[in-house]
Amino acid sequence: MKLSLFTVSYAGLWGQHSLSLEGTIAKAAELGYDAVMIMGKRPHLSPLDATDERLAAIDATLKEHGVECAVMGGYTDLSGAGAAEVPFLEMQIAYVQSLAKIAARLGAGYVRIFTAYEVEGQSPHTVWSRAVTALQEICDRAAEHGVTIAVQNHHDIGLDSEALVELLGDVDRPNCKIGFDAWSPALRGEDIYEAAKRLAPHAAITTNADYIRLPRYQYQPVMVNYERVSPDLVRAVRFGEGFIDYPAFFQGLKEGGFDGIANFEMCSPVRGGGSLDNLDGYAGHYVKWMCENVVT
Repeated sequence: MKLSLFTVSYAGLWGQHSLSLEGTIAKAAELGYDAVMIMGKRPHLSPLDATDERLAAIDATLKEHGVECAVMGGYTDLSGAGAAEVPFLEMQIAYVQSLAKIAARLGAGYVRIFTAYEVEGQSPHTVWSRAVTALQEICDRAAEHGVTIAVQNHHDIGLDSEALVELLGDVDRPNCKIGFDAWSPALRGEDIYEAAKRLAPHAAITTNADYIRLPRYQYQPVMVNYERVSPDLVRAVRFGEGFIDYPAFFQGLKEGGFDGIANFEMCSPVRGGGSLDNLDGYAGHYVKWMCENVVT
C-alpha cells in the first residue's frame, strides 16, 4: 500500500496549527509518507486558484521533496437540494471536472468525492437517482483526463457497504471506484472485516483516522436521573488507540485484494490539541503503525 497524508490535516480548519500546501507537502516527506492527497478547496488548492503558475510551483515542490500527489480530495453533495433555479449539480460537476484536470496536471490518478445527503421532504429514491446521474457525468468528464473517481462512504446515499456496491453498479462506469473508510461502518455497527473484504475489489483508496466514543447523557431533574442520548460524541485519537479494529479492517482489505492508497487524515479536533507538535505526532505515528502492522 502507498501511504499518503491528506493535507486537510494541516489546513487549520478546526483551530489547529496550519501549514500552507507547500509546507504540508514538505511535512509529508519529513514524516515518511510516499504521497499526499491534496484538499481541493481553500486554503490549499481551490480550482479558482489553480493557475498554470500555481500548479507548476506545486509540482516543483512535490518533486523537490520526493512526494507524489496521489489523490485530489473533492467535496460534493449531489442531492441537488436548494433553490430550483440554481444549477447546484452543474456547479459541482464543473468543480469535479476542474479537480480532474488538476489531478492530471499533478500526476494524480484519483479524485475523491462524496455522494449526497438525504433531503427532508424528498424521496431517498429520487435523491439516489439524482446522485447516480451526476456521478455518471462526473466520471465521463474525468475519464477525458485519465482520472478515476473514488466515491467515499461518507454521505447518506449509498452509505451502507452493500448500498455502496449497489450504487456503484447503478453508476456503471469503469472509472468509478470506492474510497472505503473504516470509521463509518465501525460507527454504524457493520462487521468491518467482512465489509472491507467485500468492498476491496472495488476500492481504490482508503482514508483513515481513529476515534473513541464518549457516551452522552442529559440530566432529567424530575426523575433525579440521567437519560441516555444518541449518538455518542466521537473524538479523534492516535491511530490504533481508538475503538476501530484497524487490524481486522486492513486484513479484510488485503484478503480482498486491495493494494491501493492508504491516506491518513486529521479532519476534526484531536486529543491533545492542535499544536504543530501534536499534529506531527499523530501523522508520524500513523506511518509507524502502518509499517509495523500493515505495509510489508
